[in-house]
Amino acid sequence: MSSDPAELPADAARPLLVVTAHPGDFVWRAAGAIALTTSTGGRALIACLTFGERGESARLWRQGYDLEQVKAVRRGEAEQASKVLGAEIEFFDAGDYPLEESPELLSRLVDVYRRLQPAVVLTHAPADPYNIDHPKACEIAMKARILAQAPGVPSDAGDVIGAPPVFHFEPHQPEMCGFHPDVLLDITPVWERKRAAMEVFEAQRHLWEYYTDLGRRRGVQAKRNSGPNLGLAAETWAEAYQRAYPHVTTTLA
Repeated sequence: MSSDPAELPADAARPLLVVTAHPGDFVWRAAGAIALTTSTGGRALIACLTFGERGESARLWRQGYDLEQVKAVRRGEAEQASKVLGAEIEFFDAGDYPLEESPELLSRLVDVYRRLQPAVVLTHAPADPYNIDHPKACEIAMKARILAQAPGVPSDAGDVIGAPPVFHFEPHQPEMCGFHPDVLLDITPVWERKRAAMEVFEAQRHLWEYYTDLGRRRGVQAKRNSGPNLGLAAETWAEAYQRAYPHVTTTLA
């Protein structure tokens, strides 16, 4: 398990793409990585496939909101949170519960890959028995990455991409999702920005403390796995990720 913050990008030459099923997902699970990127002048783009209007907005439905009102609230929350993190956000409005792949959705995401030329991609874990949209978003993100690499796949958005590493961010119940983190990212310098982005999501405020506790626990694990040489803070905050592809290196460390 690595705790090297360099495992994920944090400079302007390394744009970050985050493919998320619903608005809150990118905040709970990847806001630290996003804020680290933008805090050093890097570009972070969030591809938000749905507004989470049906499956992750129960409080709004109970208050009597209709579908379009729910979408508007969730869109506003996502826009505000992305501003807190210094990121761009693009909404696909593909519909949730269930999120389904379509040729139009896939083509549009291929265009995003080619336009952005991401150095790193973050998305959901490939399994989640509690939320069918999360693994579907992962599947769509991975498929679009493959298609964006192929010269024969048409797109007016830009050149084919290289092979950006893909990191799966931590699902809500990792033990049930087969999630085994092999990267712990130190997000201590931007923790307060992550917490501020979390607090934007009034519709899911029950998750604020859960993900605060998780950030603290992952920080403890990062310190234990790094030793004194990395110089982590006395109180370290961290996010957990799992690589989709092998890490290529010229040295073992």
